[in-house]
Amino acid sequence: MNSSAPRIPELLAPAGSFEKLITAIHYGADAVYLSGKKYGLRAKAANFDEQDIVRAVDYAHRRGVKVYVTVNIIAHHDDFEGLEAYLIKLDEVGVDAIIVSDAGILQLARGLVPSLPIHLSTQANVTNSRSAAFWVEQGAVRLNLARELSFAEVGLIRQKVSAEIEVFAHGALCISYSGRCMLSSYMTGRDANQGKCAHPCRYSYALVEEKRPGEYFPVYEDERGTYIFNSKDLCLLKSLPELIAVGVDSLKIEGRMKSIFYVGGVVRVYRAALDYLREVDPKLWQTPDKIEMPPALLEEIEKTGTRGMSLNFAHQQPGPDDMLYHSSRGDQAYEPVAVVKGMTPEGIEVELRNVCYSGERVEYMAGGIEVDCLELTAMHDAEGNRVERGNPGDRQCWQLKGVRREILVNAMFRRKKSAAGSS
Repeated sequence: MNSSAPRIPELLAPAGSFEKLITAIHYGADAVYLSGKKYGLRAKAANFDEQDIVRAVDYAHRRGVKVYVTVNIIAHHDDFEGLEAYLIKLDEVGVDAIIVSDAGILQLARGLVPSLPIHLSTQANVTNSRSAAFWVEQGAVRLNLARELSFAEVGLIRQKVSAEIEVFAHGALCISYSGRCMLSSYMTGRDANQGKCAHPCRYSYALVEEKRPGEYFPVYEDERGTYIFNSKDLCLLKSLPELIAVGVDSLKIEGRMKSIFYVGGVVRVYRAALDYLREVDPKLWQTPDKIEMPPALLEEIEKTGTRGMSLNFAHQQPGPDDMLYHSSRGDQAYEPVAVVKGMTPEGIEVELRNVCYSGERVEYMAGGIEVDCLELTAMHDAEGNRVERGNPGDRQCWQLKGVRREILVNAMFRRKKSAAGSS
C-alpha cells in the first residue's frame, strides 16, 4: 500500500465450533479464536477437545489463517490443575497464540512455553498506556483493549506501546466493565468469569411484592420496557476508517455462541469493508472521518441478526439510545436456509437449517456482499427421491434457476422470513 495509507488490520472471527471455524474462514477471516473444553469464557459453546484443536490448526493453517486459543478465565487455585499439560499441548500443535487475562496464567505460560505468543484478553481491562506498558513488560505481544475506550484513547495507547493492538469491532456488549460481570453468578450460580454466563442482562424483569406472590408489576425505565440491562450490539462499521487510522492491528468479532449464519454473515461484511478500504485513494486517509462506507455494507450487516447497533464508547459515552428496552433481541428479517456441502452432476448438495419448500426463492451469499436471488426448482432427498419439503438437518440435492456464478462449498443460502413456505 501507499505509505500514506494505514495498514489494513487482521480480521479476527469467533469459532465456537468446527463448523463455525469453517464458515468464518470461507467468508474471509484472517484469524479465528476458539476455546478448549476448559479455561475459556464460553463454556456453553461446543468448543474443541485436543484432537479438535489439532484438526482446527491444520485446517486453518492450510488456508493461511491463524488460530488463537482462549485461556482467559479468571483462575482460582483449582483451575491450575492440568493447565501445564494443556499449555504444552497447545504449543506442540502450533496454535498461533493464547488469549489470557489472568496474571498467574500469563506468568505460567511465559515460563513454561516461552515461544507461544500471549495475547492479553479484554478481561484484563487495559484502559491506559501505563497499564498497557505493564502487560507488555510481562510478556504480552498483543493487547485486546477494554471496550470502554474512545478511538482517541485507543490512539494514545497505540502511540505509547510496541505491542499489537486489538479491539472489538462487532458483537454483543455486556453491562459490565470489559465483561467482568457477577450478575450471572449471583442469580444463577453460573460464574461468567469462569465461562458459564447465563446472560441475565438479556432477561425481562418485573417487580413482585412479597405479600402478593405471582403478581408481577412491570419495571419501566422511562416507559420503554423492562429489559433494563439489555444493550444494543456493538457495530463499528460506519466508523471503521477512523478506527483503522489510529493504527489497530486486529479487528475482533464477538460471537462464539452465535449461529454459523451470524458468524458467516458478519465476517463476510467486514471482509468486504476491509477490502473496500484497502483500495481507497491514499490521499483520503488524511481525513479518515470523511471516508464513507458503502450503504450496501450497512444494509447487509442489518440482515445478520442484531439487537440494534451501538458505537459504544467510540466517540462518546453510550446512553439510553444504546439500550434495547423492549426485547431481548431485535427483529430479524432474514434467516438461514441451507449450507452448501458439495457438488454433484445432479445439482447442489446442501444441509438444511430451516424448513424449506420446492419453488421458494432463496438468496445465495457469495463472497464480498453480492447476493444472487435464485429459484429452487427441484429438491431431492438423500435417496434421490423428489420431495416438496425439507426439514432442518436434512441432506438434499437442489436444482436452482438463475445461477450466475459458481456455487462454493461452505457457502450459505438465506431468505426473507416472509418468504418461508412461499411458492
